[in-house]
Amino acid sequence: MESETSFVPEVTENIAMDSAEKRLNELGYKQELRREMTMFKTLAISFSTMTLFTGITPLYGSSLQYAGPASLVWGWVVVCFFTWFVGIAMAEICSSFPTTGSLYFWAAHLAGPKWGPFSSWCCAWLETIGLIAGIGTQAYAGSQTLQSIILLSTGTNKGGGYFAPKWLFLCMYIGLTVIWAALNTFALEVIAFIDIISIWWQVIGGAVIVIMLPLVALTTQSASYVFTNFELAPNTTGISSKPYAVILSFLVSQYSLYGYDAAAHLTEETKGADKNGPIAILGSLAIISVFGWAYILALTFSIQDFAYLYDPNNETAGAFVPAQILYDAFHGRYHNSAGAIVLLFIIWGSFFFGGLSITTSAARVVYALSRDKGVPFSFLWRKLHPKHKVPTNAVWLCAAICILLGLPILKVNVVFTAITSICTIGWVGGYAVPIFARMVMPEKNFKAGPFYLGKARRPICLVAFLWICYTCSVFLLPTLYPITWDTFNYAPVALGVGLGLIMVWWVLDARKWFKGPVRNINAQNGKV
Repeated sequence: MESETSFVPEVTENIAMDSAEKRLNELGYKQELRREMTMFKTLAISFSTMTLFTGITPLYGSSLQYAGPASLVWGWVVVCFFTWFVGIAMAEICSSFPTTGSLYFWAAHLAGPKWGPFSSWCCAWLETIGLIAGIGTQAYAGSQTLQSIILLSTGTNKGGGYFAPKWLFLCMYIGLTVIWAALNTFALEVIAFIDIISIWWQVIGGAVIVIMLPLVALTTQSASYVFTNFELAPNTTGISSKPYAVILSFLVSQYSLYGYDAAAHLTEETKGADKNGPIAILGSLAIISVFGWAYILALTFSIQDFAYLYDPNNETAGAFVPAQILYDAFHGRYHNSAGAIVLLFIIWGSFFFGGLSITTSAARVVYALSRDKGVPFSFLWRKLHPKHKVPTNAVWLCAAICILLGLPILKVNVVFTAITSICTIGWVGGYAVPIFARMVMPEKNFKAGPFYLGKARRPICLVAFLWICYTCSVFLLPTLYPITWDTFNYAPVALGVGLGLIMVWWVLDARKWFKGPVRNINAQNGKV
């Protein structure tokens, strides 16, 4: 048996090798993507994928309505607590396996030779579904924010303002998706530069909103109202069960607190990824935990009239609760909506940056899975741009599927609920597979990276796995009663059909040839 140095392709000889690149070679992959990302750039992309506003803003109104402010505010704290177990578990695995395939690569190696291919197959497709749906959630919520900006800019709902109809809403949705794909066609340095703007945009913009909004509002709610008020809205939501209402009010936090795995998708392009990958995962989670709660508190303290937020005859047509809170604050103080429009533009920028980063992550996962021949017509999606060395075809495939997901906007009113549920279950569900495998595998088979949990790994992984299972379950629940065609949560049907077809494909065909990640370095002679 030759030494580990013999695994390294000849092109890397006589060149100081990055520790993560060395580990990549040991795992059986050659370095194809450009390793130019610094820790800060990786953190920027990871944070941009999570984003400060994009999770909280679109679901804030519905979550507030289910059980009142206290459940929403404390729900963020509870969800953050359990999410940290997931983040820590993933950081350890990322440190050991710094590969672009990330989650499904981890699943294959951690589950062992017997279960590795099946675990890898399930994880890869869950993650792919979640990420592509994630592009759709950003495009939808970004269009919703733009719809409110246009409405307030043209006179408000009461003043004859223009409320974008469904066909125009769909055009905005498609336009955002295409712009993100076009930008991802360029070199990764362009995306990294934009995401550095993103992290400052969100940190500075978030600070401005969090500080300014309560100061501008003519009146603010009392601390007892924000932290202790609990009230149901059975006439609107159809839900009279307190435990059920609390569960649904937590959805905004569960939807917001994931996406930190973006750092793992870029590990083959990050310097010192075995160290910087875990730092980016935990760093982005820390930032969003603090700023997210501050944003929720700022919105909740600034509420002027709770019932008026949901009135279809109000200035924002009752369509977007955060926009109405901003309008009430600035119009009440200055008798115009200019300030609200500016802050909504800051929030819209967050959606723009978030969608761009998720497109980057989705394309990397499709590229990695195609490299391992796990996607139909893999030879197309694994091609890299000859100059920029980015998976251009995979980028446009993700964009095309995202656009198809958005087409029902023209006829169905619950599209966002379905896409959000699909995104969360697929994305977070993909986390569960490698974490479970890490929990049950023999410790002697695990080669630890710089970030290592030691004996703490089993309890941490157990809590993380159970929390993920709970999160996926609640996103399958109906969110409004009575259940009709307009209120039905279509996510269970869509996921059932999609995952069912993927499992049938596995049983009938894929299990015969899909073996998980395919090495492109010959372990015996060091040749590609």
